[in-house]
Amino acid sequence: RVSFMNNQKPQKPTLSGQRFKTRKRDEKERFDPTQFQDCIIQGLSETGTDLEAVAKFLDASGAKLDYRRYAETLFDILVAGGMLAPGGTLADDMTRTNVCVFAAQEDLETMQAFAQVFNKLIRRYKYLEKGFEDEVKKLLLFLKGFSESERNKLAMLTGILLANGTLNASILNSLYNENLVKEGVSAAFAVKLFKSWINEKDINAVAVSLRKVNMDNRLMELFPANKQSVEHFSKYFTEAGLKELSEYVRNQQSIGARKELQKELQEQMSRGDPFKDIILYVKEEMKKNNISEQTVVTIIWSSVMSTVEWNKKEELVAEQAIKHLKQYSPLLAAFTTQGQSELTLLLKIQEYCYDNIHFMKAFQKIVVLFYKAEVLSEEPILKWYKDAHLAKGKSVFLEQMKKFVEWLKNAEEGNQQLSSYVE
Repeated sequence: RVSFMNNQKPQKPTLSGQRFKTRKRDEKERFDPTQFQDCIIQGLSETGTDLEAVAKFLDASGAKLDYRRYAETLFDILVAGGMLAPGGTLADDMTRTNVCVFAAQEDLETMQAFAQVFNKLIRRYKYLEKGFEDEVKKLLLFLKGFSESERNKLAMLTGILLANGTLNASILNSLYNENLVKEGVSAAFAVKLFKSWINEKDINAVAVSLRKVNMDNRLMELFPANKQSVEHFSKYFTEAGLKELSEYVRNQQSIGARKELQKELQEQMSRGDPFKDIILYVKEEMKKNNISEQTVVTIIWSSVMSTVEWNKKEELVAEQAIKHLKQYSPLLAAFTTQGQSELTLLLKIQEYCYDNIHFMKAFQKIVVLFYKAEVLSEEPILKWYKDAHLAKGKSVFLEQMKKFVEWLKNAEEGNQQLSSYVE
């Protein structure tokens, strides 16, 4: 047994030692960034500016060179022509190549061709996706270190790569860097980027991408705090030829303001604030955020209807609804000063009664209540009945309204009083 143990002991360190040394030597030769850079640059000098040849060379080199370890070096070369020092400058003592984005022509067609090189490379070597995303985030932080022409080319390329899905819109977070924003670099870069992105797709596709990463409400942060207004954003991007982006941001701001208005309204109602205070608040918000009366009346209707736990019994819910809506009719009346607002409200009532089955029989009662309370008037009701109603529950609601509409027509002709109408 002693002899057996003695035989085993010397073998272990000898074997593991040899293996360790070999691995160390291989690692030193294989994972040298300068040597990696030289290999890539030498290959690019042989391909020249033929980007199809460049793509083929990169495809083949992935089998021999360690792209996984040196993704940053690889992308630095393809974008800037060599390894970048902190801040975005090219190290003077490093070899460089002109077969790169920064040395190419500054036009959309050339950048589209370069985008294809990156697409093919990342499709072939999927593990480069994360490295490329990190590279672009870094390049955006280095923008001040690049010339205006280099920034323009990078912006066009980034826009194209965002459009075809090679990059995720979350990389735009780098543009919110305080120094870049302060010096106007972020906004100027965003102009070129969005132009090429929208050129490849359209504003709706851009909006979807931004929404997925919660960037749809952050675009105004491209400007310093004292310039973060819809007016400033709209003027800047409209003058730069991006009217659709200006309108998108204006619309987003309006959606945000409407959500905030509804939330505040519900809080005021639950506190039981006086209607005059609520009306004043709503009118100020309308003016400040350019919200139409039609939009406001739908918000008020939704808020009013969401403050109650409705009875599940159909025969009781109509009575409960009438009592509740009678209380809030002065609030609704304050925002139905236009015929279009009244019609909008009528359509919301129809939709609500259709979507909430227990309210199907309450529609006519609600309309008559609002007519008595001067929330709704004859003309919009008659227009709704004739041709402006929704398809939802149409036959049920028209039948309910038939007698009242006939009475309205007679009342108009014969100047009859409302008290003469009997339900």
